[in-house]
Amino acid sequence: MHTINMLSRAESVKGQGVLSAYEEQVRLVKEELADEFVCYINRPGLCDIMHYHTINPEFFALRQMSRGKSVSVGYVHFLPETVDNSLSLPPHIRKIFYRYMIRFYKSMDHLVTVNPYFIGELEKYGVPRERVTYIPNFVSKERFYPLAPEEKAALRRKYGLPEDRFLVFCAGQLQKRKGFFDYIELALRMPDVRFVWAGSFAFGLISEGHDEIKRILEHPPENFTLLGLIDRDRMNEVYNLADLMLLPSFEELFPMTVLEAMNTHTPILLRDLDIYPDILFDFYLKAADVDGFEAEIRRLQTDRTYAAAAAARSAKGADFYSRDHVAAMWREFYNGILSK
Repeated sequence: MHTINMLSRAESVKGQGVLSAYEEQVRLVKEELADEFVCYINRPGLCDIMHYHTINPEFFALRQMSRGKSVSVGYVHFLPETVDNSLSLPPHIRKIFYRYMIRFYKSMDHLVTVNPYFIGELEKYGVPRERVTYIPNFVSKERFYPLAPEEKAALRRKYGLPEDRFLVFCAGQLQKRKGFFDYIELALRMPDVRFVWAGSFAFGLISEGHDEIKRILEHPPENFTLLGLIDRDRMNEVYNLADLMLLPSFEELFPMTVLEAMNTHTPILLRDLDIYPDILFDFYLKAADVDGFEAEIRRLQTDRTYAAAAAARSAKGADFYSRDHVAAMWREFYNGILSK
């Protein structure tokens, strides 16, 4: 039996997609690949495969110690351009951090990215394409699934939300990159629609846009509700509250929130970004700006046939990213790097 050491400090920042992706992938390996691999979490010693899910300095040091003794795998959850609008850092600190990030990735024997678009982006930083493998995220259908209409109505009462209003939902960190300001603009434009956000300042004061967002939250629109940080075990019911999942982010790789919402068959509306077509195909609705988001929301609100078709797209996406398919990709990947 081969051994895999899953190394991560993602739990230090709650409510981020990196943590959700890590938990799902570890569970997948432990449950689906147990016939070939023994999986450890943050084990002090070396294993056949050292799989680094975060880029902490102690992991970089461990990588140097394990050269020639283990096969190293790095999970690419972000690049410098995806961090720009997430963290507010002094220019010199930002420069050092970005240089370290790329050095960490280059030190790995193999990299895994959740979006094929970033294979080309990594190549621009000097990482050969043949060292990068695309394996998508996935979420468990046992944890995320659609609820019956009467259960959804009960949930709205539980959260103090109106049962008779169209409800738009977003889950994500409170930061500029996530499109928070556009979300608030939509709430101001559409007072008859309820806008709900689940998330918090995951990185505290250094979250990009922190002060401006905090000022808005002190006097938010009447039709906007901030749920704060929701435990992942409760997220299924929160997605089921919504008539629409809107993620207006300006930069993403492969949002776990989209997969989770798809599993609840909630219609998905995203900003029209280059990264989505290769992974989400026709499973989602898209718009370029606030005007486009508003038009889509109005159509979903008034056209039941259009809304049903959008829900069917989400269900199709949930079926496409099945557990068995992704497990087979990880099995092939791990066996392949060991054989080399």
